[in-house]
Amino acid sequence: MIRLVFKELVGMFVDDGNLALLALVLIALVTAAVKVLGLPPLIGGLLLLTGCLAILLESTRRAARDSNRQ
Repeated sequence: MIRLVFKELVGMFVDDGNLALLALVLIALVTAAVKVLGLPPLIGGLLLLTGCLAILLESTRRAARDSNRQ
Protein backbone atom coordinates (compact mmCIF):
# COMPACT_ATOMS: atom_id res chain seq x y z
CA MET A 1 0.00 0.00 0.00
CA ILE A 2 2.78 2.43 0.93
CA ARG A 3 4.68 1.53 -2.23
CA LEU A 4 1.61 2.29 -4.35
CA VAL A 5 1.12 5.67 -2.66
CA PHE A 6 4.80 6.52 -3.17
CA LYS A 7 4.62 5.49 -6.82
CA GLU A 8 1.56 7.71 -7.37
CA LEU A 9 3.25 10.67 -5.68
CA VAL A 10 6.36 10.30 -7.79
CA GLY A 11 4.20 9.89 -10.90
CA MET A 12 2.53 13.24 -10.22
CA PHE A 13 5.85 15.06 -10.38
CA VAL A 14 7.85 12.90 -12.76
CA ASP A 15 5.57 11.82 -15.56
CA ASP A 16 8.33 11.58 -18.12
CA GLY A 17 11.58 10.35 -16.58
CA ASN A 18 13.60 11.44 -19.58
CA LEU A 19 12.23 14.98 -19.31
CA ALA A 20 13.21 15.19 -15.64
CA LEU A 21 16.66 13.72 -16.25
CA LEU A 22 17.42 16.09 -19.13
CA ALA A 23 16.25 19.08 -17.09
CA LEU A 24 18.57 18.08 -14.22
CA VAL A 25 21.50 17.62 -16.59
CA LEU A 26 20.81 21.01 -18.18
CA ILE A 27 20.69 22.70 -14.78
CA ALA A 28 23.95 21.04 -13.73
CA LEU A 29 25.73 22.03 -16.94
CA VAL A 30 24.58 25.64 -16.84
CA THR A 31 25.43 25.90 -13.14
CA ALA A 32 28.92 24.58 -13.85
CA ALA A 33 29.33 26.99 -16.75
CA VAL A 34 28.35 29.96 -14.57
CA LYS A 35 30.40 28.93 -11.53
CA VAL A 36 33.49 27.40 -13.11
CA LEU A 37 33.78 29.10 -16.49
CA GLY A 38 32.59 32.49 -15.30
CA LEU A 39 29.67 32.69 -17.71
CA PRO A 40 27.55 35.75 -16.92
CA PRO A 41 24.43 34.78 -14.95
CA LEU A 42 22.14 36.48 -17.48
CA ILE A 43 23.54 34.28 -20.25
CA GLY A 44 23.16 31.27 -17.96
CA GLY A 45 19.52 32.17 -17.40
CA LEU A 46 18.93 32.50 -21.13
CA LEU A 47 20.57 29.11 -21.66
CA LEU A 48 18.31 27.59 -19.02
CA LEU A 49 15.21 29.11 -20.59
CA THR A 50 16.16 28.02 -24.10
CA GLY A 51 17.25 24.56 -22.99
CA CYS A 52 14.13 23.92 -20.93
CA LEU A 53 11.90 25.01 -23.80
CA ALA A 54 13.79 22.73 -26.19
CA ILE A 55 13.52 19.79 -23.79
CA LEU A 56 9.80 20.42 -23.30
CA LEU A 57 9.22 20.68 -27.05
CA GLU A 58 11.02 17.39 -27.69
CA SER A 59 9.10 15.68 -24.89
CA THR A 60 5.81 16.94 -26.32
CA ARG A 61 6.73 15.75 -29.81
CA ARG A 62 7.67 12.33 -28.45
CA ALA A 63 4.40 12.03 -26.53
CA ALA A 64 2.37 13.08 -29.59
CA ARG A 65 4.19 10.59 -31.76
CA ASP A 66 3.63 7.80 -29.24
CA SER A 67 -0.07 8.60 -28.91
CA ASN A 68 -0.48 8.49 -32.70
CA ARG A 69 0.97 4.98 -32.79
CA GLN A 70 -1.64 3.62 -30.41
